[in-house]
Amino acid sequence: MFNLTKAFLKEVPTNAEVTDFHEVHGGDINKAYSLTDAQGGRYFLKVQPNSVLAFFQHEADGLKLLSQAARVPKVIALGHVGQDQWLLLEYLNATNYGNQYSLGQDLAKIHSITSPNGQFGFDKDFKAGKTSKINTWQSSWYEFFVKQRLNVLRELLINEGKWNDDQNYKKAIEIFQSLMEKHDSRPSLLHGDFWSGNFMFDADSGQPIFIDPDVYYGDPEFDIGITTVFGGFNQDFYVGYQSTKPFQSGAERRLMFYQLYYLMVHAHLFAGSYIQAYRGKLAQIIQQ
Repeated sequence: MFNLTKAFLKEVPTNAEVTDFHEVHGGDINKAYSLTDAQGGRYFLKVQPNSVLAFFQHEADGLKLLSQAARVPKVIALGHVGQDQWLLLEYLNATNYGNQYSLGQDLAKIHSITSPNGQFGFDKDFKAGKTSKINTWQSSWYEFFVKQRLNVLRELLINEGKWNDDQNYKKAIEIFQSLMEKHDSRPSLLHGDFWSGNFMFDADSGQPIFIDPDVYYGDPEFDIGITTVFGGFNQDFYVGYQSTKPFQSGAERRLMFYQLYYLMVHAHLFAGSYIQAYRGKLAQIIQQ
């Protein structure tokens, strides 16, 4: 079990000695801490115990890319103490409630940033998380999403004894291929894990702040699909998004495949009711 110590904190480049620190909610994967130094400066520290070198590099790169179009926490530094990786961010006075219309607009602005080579993917894979992300460049969104996202998850679920769905899966993939043949899919910068736990609002202005990205270049509807799985986004969000980037015709049916993806991720990570949830989504897709 990891315990943050003053010796560890001496390796973290705050402006002065840390005089107070306490653990805060930081998600399912990382430890997270609020720090205060002797000059009153505040920081947010994430720690991934016993991990691979530069575990947080992908997140830091993603925050930098998102910052072109939206507000994100400033990355101060990242490093490691032994096998424990850390990421130091600015501390933000944030709340869970704010301007969801602006949140939608800002996501649309992120999606206006396109791939530097006109392809889908990213310049690095991310294999340090609980689910590896293979980001090899592809000219086709269908090829990228099916081979490097859905098929990877299918193999994981098979190995974990959570899969008995090949017949429905084959039909679903055929449907997705047909839908993609009629869809204008352009490689746009994605947040990559845009559920309600990965945004906040400035407590003073109510303006949105994007956190914890898993970026790559893909179809913008992927991020939208993820927003529809667990809720947390109100109608203002979708109106705000479409004020900048209107949905293409037929989006509702395509979003079902990104819902399927996210439910498969959760079946892999947490099992339980998520296994029946992804199976139900598969059945729903082929019945449409």
